[in-house]
Amino acid sequence: MMDLYSRRIVGWSMSNTMHAKMVADALLMALWRRGRPAELIHHSDRGSQYTSEDFQSLLRQEGITCSMSRRGDCWDNAAMESFFSTLKTERVHRSIYRTRDAARADVFDYIERFYNPHRRHSTLNFLSPVQFEQRMTG
Repeated sequence: MMDLYSRRIVGWSMSNTMHAKMVADALLMALWRRGRPAELIHHSDRGSQYTSEDFQSLLRQEGITCSMSRRGDCWDNAAMESFFSTLKTERVHRSIYRTRDAARADVFDYIERFYNPHRRHSTLNFLSPVQFEQRMTG
């Protein structure tokens, strides 16, 4: 889950299957980290994990507005598509993981120790997500 304002990854989860529980876990991590603001929009593609009754029920339960990309329009979710491309290019495709735990640890390292605090973004005036948030909140 990305905070679109700062491009910070605020929730993430990994699984060997694409089920609703995986995206629910990422959403719950984001809510735990960021709290529950009065208005929140969750935007995603139309993957079965996002359209599932379980995930839609969680969004309703948390009072989160659901927004989904138009069919066949990858540009609607460009920020997340760009993040996944960057993650794969800068880390995953350069590594060979012997176990799922090793992959999970490396993705954790990339997101929490590099991407959020140090990865610069042109959309953020070449600040990292953490630097951008610090600057915006004074």
